[in-house]
Amino acid sequence: IVPSNSRVLMLLGQLERLNGEAMMRDVETARQVTTKILHLIQTQEKSGKEVMSKGSSGMEVILASLEVSLLINTTSFALLLCVSGRGRRVGVFVSKGGTGVLFQILNTANKDMPPSEELMLQLHSLLAKVGPKDRKFGVKARLSGALNITVNLIKQNIQNTKLLLPCLQVLRAYSTNSVNAISLGKNGVVELMFKIVAPYSKKNTSLLKVALDALGALLKSKTNARRAVDGGHVPVMLALYLDWHRNDTRHRYMLIRKGFLVCLRNITNIKLGRKAFIEADGMRILYNSSTECLPVRTLDPLVNTSSLIMRKCFPKNRLPLPTIKSAFHYQLPHVPAAGPVAQLYSQPPGVDDVVDESDDNEETEADTDSENEEDEKDHGTNDDIETDLNKLHPKKSPSRLFEELRVYERFFLELSEDFQVSARTSFAHSPSPLPKARPQTELSGGSQLLQGPARRAAAAAAVRPLPLPPPSSDTPPAGHHPPHQGPGPKRGGRHSLPRRTQDLVALRQASLSRAGDRAEHIQSPLLLGGIAARRVGGGGGSNWGSDCGSEGAEDESVEGAVLEVPDTALLLPLHDPDLYVEMVKGTNSVPQYAEVAYPDYFGHVAPTFREPLLDRVYGVQRSKIFQDIERLIHPNDILDKVVYDLDIPSCPVIEDNGESLKFNSQFESGNLRKAVQVRKYEYDLVLNSDINSNHYHQWFYFEVSGMRVGTMYRFNIINCEKSNSQFNYGMQVLMYSVQEAISGRPRWVRTGTDICYYKNHFARSSIAAGGQKGKSYYTLTFSTNFSHKDDVCYFAYHYPYTYSTLKMHLSKLEALRTPEIYLRQDVLCETLSGNSCPLLTITAMPESNSNDHICQFRNRPLIFLSARVHPGETNASWVMKGTLEFLMGPSPLAASLREAYIFKIVPMLNPDGVVNGNHRCSLSGEDLNRQWQNPNPELHPTIYHTKSLLQYLAHIQRAPLVFCDYHGHSRKKNVFMYGCSVKETVWQSNISATSSDLQEDLGYRTLPKILSQIAPAFSMASCSFVVERSKESTARVVVWREIGVQRSYTMESTLCGCDQGKYKGLQIGTRELEEMGAQFCMALLRLKRLTGLRNHQHLLDLESDIIGTSCPTTYVMEEDEPSFMEAIDYSAESNDEDGEPENEHAGEVHDNPDHIDQLSDSENNHRE
Repeated sequence: IVPSNSRVLMLLGQLERLNGEAMMRDVETARQVTTKILHLIQTQEKSGKEVMSKGSSGMEVILASLEVSLLINTTSFALLLCVSGRGRRVGVFVSKGGTGVLFQILNTANKDMPPSEELMLQLHSLLAKVGPKDRKFGVKARLSGALNITVNLIKQNIQNTKLLLPCLQVLRAYSTNSVNAISLGKNGVVELMFKIVAPYSKKNTSLLKVALDALGALLKSKTNARRAVDGGHVPVMLALYLDWHRNDTRHRYMLIRKGFLVCLRNITNIKLGRKAFIEADGMRILYNSSTECLPVRTLDPLVNTSSLIMRKCFPKNRLPLPTIKSAFHYQLPHVPAAGPVAQLYSQPPGVDDVVDESDDNEETEADTDSENEEDEKDHGTNDDIETDLNKLHPKKSPSRLFEELRVYERFFLELSEDFQVSARTSFAHSPSPLPKARPQTELSGGSQLLQGPARRAAAAAAVRPLPLPPPSSDTPPAGHHPPHQGPGPKRGGRHSLPRRTQDLVALRQASLSRAGDRAEHIQSPLLLGGIAARRVGGGGGSNWGSDCGSEGAEDESVEGAVLEVPDTALLLPLHDPDLYVEMVKGTNSVPQYAEVAYPDYFGHVAPTFREPLLDRVYGVQRSKIFQDIERLIHPNDILDKVVYDLDIPSCPVIEDNGESLKFNSQFESGNLRKAVQVRKYEYDLVLNSDINSNHYHQWFYFEVSGMRVGTMYRFNIINCEKSNSQFNYGMQVLMYSVQEAISGRPRWVRTGTDICYYKNHFARSSIAAGGQKGKSYYTLTFSTNFSHKDDVCYFAYHYPYTYSTLKMHLSKLEALRTPEIYLRQDVLCETLSGNSCPLLTITAMPESNSNDHICQFRNRPLIFLSARVHPGETNASWVMKGTLEFLMGPSPLAASLREAYIFKIVPMLNPDGVVNGNHRCSLSGEDLNRQWQNPNPELHPTIYHTKSLLQYLAHIQRAPLVFCDYHGHSRKKNVFMYGCSVKETVWQSNISATSSDLQEDLGYRTLPKILSQIAPAFSMASCSFVVERSKESTARVVVWREIGVQRSYTMESTLCGCDQGKYKGLQIGTRELEEMGAQFCMALLRLKRLTGLRNHQHLLDLESDIIGTSCPTTYVMEEDEPSFMEAIDYSAESNDEDGEPENEHAGEVHDNPDHIDQLSDSENNHRE
């Protein structure tokens, strides 16, 4: 409360009465009153607070007195400086219109000839304080004509440091407005600033720092950057920076050095600037100076900015590929009329699509990080949120006639089965079981079975990918192409598989003495345990140490041996190596794979030990980037030797003298297109595009051999596309060692050190970037060493789960069926390449043949589940495996669940994509989860027929209670759900809606809420129920909108790990994923207990209780990661895409706006 008897307030009242004409008449009284107020404020802190306190008009009175007359300006200014000098007071001053008054006074004072230096000094000192606090400062300055006044003052006082400093501070504030920067540039201010910046000196350092800040702000304008280049200032700036770097040995002037770098950073935002920087030997200057700064942690801002400039100026390289299209070609039965696939097919032959010329001329987009243009940004809104209320309500009319859908009745026999004929299991009869797995597999060539050490040695000798042997005469054909298909691959490729695996590996004779002589060099034939080994058959590149194209070794004698297959029967009841090989025989691939990868053959037993998220080593990204820059600085150190290339189909594995690793990816789900040895122990790896596409590089699965034990190898996957990755947040790649498997540890383990993910210097063609120009690829780099000599190891993005693995698991599930379980496997349809898409029906048999029991059986609610529409999201298949095993399990809970529901499950919606190593698409080159609105029966058969099943159910009034599509998420942790809610979508947008529009049952939140209570990996906080425009063709939204399923979800499982709950700080494994699948079933059981209540109101009360009364709407953007101590710069350009700084300590706020160097892109693409 302002005291009424306060002396300062009495004086302010007196001054207020004097304002206007009275002040002009009684100047002396006004001066005396002002002097007394100033004295009180200077001597009593309380008086200053009273003037600025809430409810006081003190500031307005002082401003009014200034506006009326400048005769008393010196005292009023002193008063104004005193009152608004610091902290919150400046904000109050701005809010009262103080900035405009100051510019008025500046204009008035400028009319005096010459202007009062003291007045100008005071004015600019106050403007320098006000500028950063007033968002409209730049606009007000321009409209008032203040720009020229300040510039002229600087020109006239270039040697007067006392006046020059506040003028430069004000100029810095002016220049943050982009329009002002261009105007000032035209007025010669850029050249003026270059006259002020100077070589190393301990004098006037504050002045130089402010001048560099102002120059840096001016150079954000491309026009001004061009002026700097044309004026020959780039070499000058580099020389000045180097001078300060060499002389500032005690690092007292780091901010000045940073100022030079910021100017260079902004100049190099234009192509001319980058060219001038290269010509001035900027790369070497910054590389050497940065290397000298590395040992001093406080100089990190200099190193980071230098790194950013060097990477931006690093000449853009093309990917070392003949084309960005996939190395594999599949001719579609017909090409879509429009879209990326149509564009791909319309390209003239011979077009170089790796880098198109238009990209080379593209300049980087203008920076958008100016301080005073927040009004142009609309924070916190998302244009992708659906705002059309008509689209936020389910369709009322069916989209297809029932006559068209009647054909799908045969997939719902359980809804009409009367169980009166031929017992209750006839219709669900399973096919005859295949031979059970043996703990060991014979090798061809001899009848004697080795025992003991000899057996183990022979087993080790067989450590190579398994080639698929020639077909036996009694192998039945795997099927036929439906008539609508185009010229797909031939069945079984060049080699099919025999019934037994005894012909899988042949051993050549070799004396132990000869082997010993040659063991020093890893060469053909591979020597393991003193016995030579080689692969048989396999065609293109599948032979180890033989001439390309050799079809086998029929003419060579072989010695009998035994491949010791890990006995995983007890640990992996659903795995059988022999059965897996049988399943591969019926799998069709475009490349006609003739090999089986060992991990898929041996199986994977989840490790019992914990695998924590990898702690990021400080500076790891920077050191990797510097190694990349060294390629340009020291080109003679680079080998640039191609060691594997799928674009040479006759011979992908390029033989050498044993100095290089050997790579292979020619097996189901494999993806590696090319390997280039860049240094002795460093390899650049290029991934293959999805078939009929020119992008989607993320999934990888390849084999490495010929390694040296204890040597650290670095692998760089150089054509990643997403702008951020969980590899920056603790995720590791997966490795499978065959030697470990043979020793009884068949498992994928997380591996790799020095892992990071960052933008590289490989240009991404606009053809592959949706028309966007100037884009780059990203590098995933990791280092690892190998524990076993002459091992064969596999690396994968995530735990592989092939289509043949699914078929094997489904076959084994049949064996779990008891008379109480109703299990039926149908073929929903065939894919483009002729692989079958399985459809499972699981429920409980009726208790008896009585009408009541059969009626209960038929009327069970349906649950519809699907998975693996995106091939690279292998975790979805592991979750589905957990669901299927639980449903087929013997537990009472599983029995209750089967009795409660009928499950319809499509466990793999995209078999072709999975088989061929795609990441996101099917053979049509399209993301199948964007085709649900209007799927094409020829190009998207699995989606077309799955949607038809749901449409049939809607027609017969049996729409599922729950629909859930299992996915994997590459950029978030935990497991979570996306659902659909009208209310929550409206809340997140600005549209107005009536209460009737927002009427909605909260039941859609029940299932995720239950999961958050019972599943430790599940995070309710990460769930979102907002409908977005970009997702309107996904399964979740279409099933919600068109089929009318309120509980329609996408369940996303992390590829990385968890940051909450029991698994916090751990990477996720197959055990946790399968557990999630089982817990989803448990949640459905609890949901049944709620929805099964007869009293509907009681049900709603219970659901509300579960959901919680204060359940806020959740809208989670793509990435939600904490920051790092090391600034993670994913971007090579400071201005590429809307970035945000990432620093480990959230509380560390940089005063310097140039922390914008440290950017991460935040694309919000590809969630479902």
